[in-house]
Amino acid sequence: MFTEDHGNIGQMSAPQRSTGRRSAPRRTIAATGATPPSPTRLTVSSRVSSSLAVPPSVTFTGGGPEAADPYPAEAADPHPVEIAGLLHELTSRLLGADDMAHALDRLADFGARAVPDTLRCSVALIGEGGPPSLATSGPQAQAVDDAQYASGNGPALEAARTRAVVTATDLSTDVRWPHLAECATTDGVRGVASIPLDVQRSAVGSVSFFTERPGGMDPEHLLTAMALVNQAEVLLGEIQRRESLHEGAIVDRAAGVIIAQRGCGVHEAYDVLRDTSQRLGLPREAVAERLIAAAARNAES
Repeated sequence: MFTEDHGNIGQMSAPQRSTGRRSAPRRTIAATGATPPSPTRLTVSSRVSSSLAVPPSVTFTGGGPEAADPYPAEAADPHPVEIAGLLHELTSRLLGADDMAHALDRLADFGARAVPDTLRCSVALIGEGGPPSLATSGPQAQAVDDAQYASGNGPALEAARTRAVVTATDLSTDVRWPHLAECATTDGVRGVASIPLDVQRSAVGSVSFFTERPGGMDPEHLLTAMALVNQAEVLLGEIQRRESLHEGAIVDRAAGVIIAQRGCGVHEAYDVLRDTSQRLGLPREAVAERLIAAAARNAES
């Protein structure tokens, strides 16, 4: 169920590259207040640069009782040429996916390889009225994700709920999610950065980057991850639009079959599809595909 903009997400079941970087102008990331309480909240003037069409400010939540500040006062930005290359490759991979599920798998796999020091990348996308779509870069550290989705509480779900970047410097000692400590220790997971993921008018979620060393993700790597997620939002929105057009065309074809078979009107044909969908407990598009396939078989016989 959804409230506010997208709503509170309730409990749900679990279903390196590293190259040398050219020096770049350094960016100041300043904490709000002299000694902010845990979890700390920081604001970055932009994710990477204005050319990436990123909102003017991004909220971070992170910390832990004994965690050091994961965002030093100064950090070198990723080189723009490198960022551009990663965004180009991500665009090619996602737009070449067969469907949304395939695109999410590619996003998780690409995120794990594109952001240095990433042990595991996982993607969660939650649409209204349905189970979450989950994708991961592989089985490594799977228990951490399973634990947070089984409990309905964890960094990925908090990022999806709050629409803020959520970080942890050491999951094994983080008091916000004590139920993740044992899994994190067993799987060798220490830091995590969960970045909100919005597919406009369709779903909300997050992309999580897990690291195996304490201290959390390096600021320059976090900027790279945020740029990739920002681009993925646009690409996934386009994939969703294409799927909607395709599904709409299938429903229209099925309605035409019903009109030809029954000699009924357009509105009645769509009512038949809706009623059949509800009776069978299947999506309308699935009912339409079955009807079209049955009509094709009858025409051949």
